[in-house]
Amino acid sequence: MLNKNEFGKIRQEMHNLDLKREAIIQTSREIITISKQIIYAAQRNDLKEAESAIKSIKGKIKKLKKINTATDTNINSVAFQEYVEAIAFYEFVKNGKIPTRAGLGVSAEDYLSGLCDLTGELVRKAIYDVIHKKFDEASKIKELVHDIYGEFLKLHLRNGELRKKSDSIKWNLKKLEEVMYDISMKGRH
Repeated sequence: MLNKNEFGKIRQEMHNLDLKREAIIQTSREIITISKQIIYAAQRNDLKEAESAIKSIKGKIKKLKKINTATDTNINSVAFQEYVEAIAFYEFVKNGKIPTRAGLGVSAEDYLSGLCDLTGELVRKAIYDVIHKKFDEASKIKELVHDIYGEFLKLHLRNGELRKKSDSIKWNLKKLEEVMYDISMKGRH
């Protein structure tokens, strides 16, 4: 008849999968929260606070990668994207560079999605720089977003989430061009 031991094993397997899934969700939420803290600190040029949060996030990323094997909850991908955005923004503010995908250890899609989101933070920083009369800094940001946009144009993205996100680069570049045009027309005061 029915093998009840088999059902016991299946119940245990499903329970273990649920525990793993919950761990992924919890860790992903923590990464998303810390990513926002890094960006907020970097927007205020509080690099010490950002560095402290980066130490914390790196451990969470390692943990997520360890438990993430073959269990996709979708939030884990969001966490990796937020991580890319936060670290890339911090590195740009501190060193004027964008880290590589290999340096961050994420998938190509998560890396590219994170860069799409990064352009929004760069617009915010450029506006802050313009307000504080750091026009050269704002111009560098515009050039970076222009370069990111140019690289995305070379990709053959299918209609999907990344394709939709990549459209934000175009709109962020347009905002930056308008800001820089206004500066050029009004002159730098």
